[in-house]
Amino acid sequence: MADEVSVLVVDDSALMRNLIGHMINDTAGLTVADKAMNGRFALDKIPRVNPDVIVLDMEMPEMNGIEFLKERKRLGITIPVVILSSIARRGAEITMEALALGASDFIQKPSGSESEDIHVVKDTLVHMLFGYGSAYRRAQSKKVLAFSEYSPKPVLPVQSQDLLARMSSGITHTVIEAAKPPNRFRRPANTEIIAIGISTGGPDALRVVFAELDPDLKIPIVVVQHMPPGFTNEFAKSLDRICPLEVKEAEDGDSIQPGRILIAQGNKHMEVEKKTFSSVVRLSDAPLVSGHRPSADVLFASVAMHYQNHALGVIMTGMGRDGAQHLGTIYKEGGMTLGQDEASAVVYGMPRVAYELGHVMEQVPLSKMARRICDVAKTAR
Repeated sequence: MADEVSVLVVDDSALMRNLIGHMINDTAGLTVADKAMNGRFALDKIPRVNPDVIVLDMEMPEMNGIEFLKERKRLGITIPVVILSSIARRGAEITMEALALGASDFIQKPSGSESEDIHVVKDTLVHMLFGYGSAYRRAQSKKVLAFSEYSPKPVLPVQSQDLLARMSSGITHTVIEAAKPPNRFRRPANTEIIAIGISTGGPDALRVVFAELDPDLKIPIVVVQHMPPGFTNEFAKSLDRICPLEVKEAEDGDSIQPGRILIAQGNKHMEVEKKTFSSVVRLSDAPLVSGHRPSADVLFASVAMHYQNHALGVIMTGMGRDGAQHLGTIYKEGGMTLGQDEASAVVYGMPRVAYELGHVMEQVPLSKMARRICDVAKTAR
């Protein structure tokens, strides 16, 4: 179908190209544009097949992933790239270099470069490809089909008349109603901490937001970004290079300071602890919450408990519902809450659930999120 998001698969393994290709072709709203065995062949094919998104391996002969990204940047190619590579397991620094060179996001291959276990990352992969590919199509003024998370290709012709009507008109976002907001225990007060929960699509989104924060923002920020262990340190360093504020990976006992951003470690829950003269973060190996460690719900709950109506909670792009429940706890305690809007979210999962529960005071596009965070945080109450 002409309106499907088309994907160029770039991997030197014929097995992986076939497995990834089947995942894509079996998903409603996605189609394989072509396949290439290395970066050189991919560059040759791009003008002919004109894909909406590229899934890219890093370790390939003749032209590897980093070399492809450099050449893509030199040629001014803006097609989004999702890294799917086993090298991520060994080379967080290389993965962050790929993001700095313009890759939008990354996923680890489950085990090895030719693992048949690739199906375990199917949901994350197809959500990323559809999200980034759809955004690219919209920027090119092309129609985008509605995405069905678990619908295989054969059901498309018999979908509801309402869905078909939205497809044909190019409308891709469903209209949803928010529940009545919960009752507040107290009125909002001056913001003393900002807590952000984010997942799929987060690396690219946080680069956009952090680069545009005000240099004089004197309010500490704590962040849960779902990311594998071993990556958050390099991720924090990459953000620190583009952000006017200090960004670092959180360590247990790190002080919460004005103008400092702390990123939760992969596979460690992060909570805040407010003391009389100082505040710190605490890391733990407690069980998964909302399917994650770190969990945005864990962070939001602790922020609500210790900061009450002096907190600003922000929930952004991501699969599932992590953070949605306890963003509401921040709201009930009198804090302020923001959610990323559907049009700009790579995956409108976490912010959608929070919005539907009535826990989001205002939905904000990614392009305006930094400005809105700063304005809300600096407003005296």
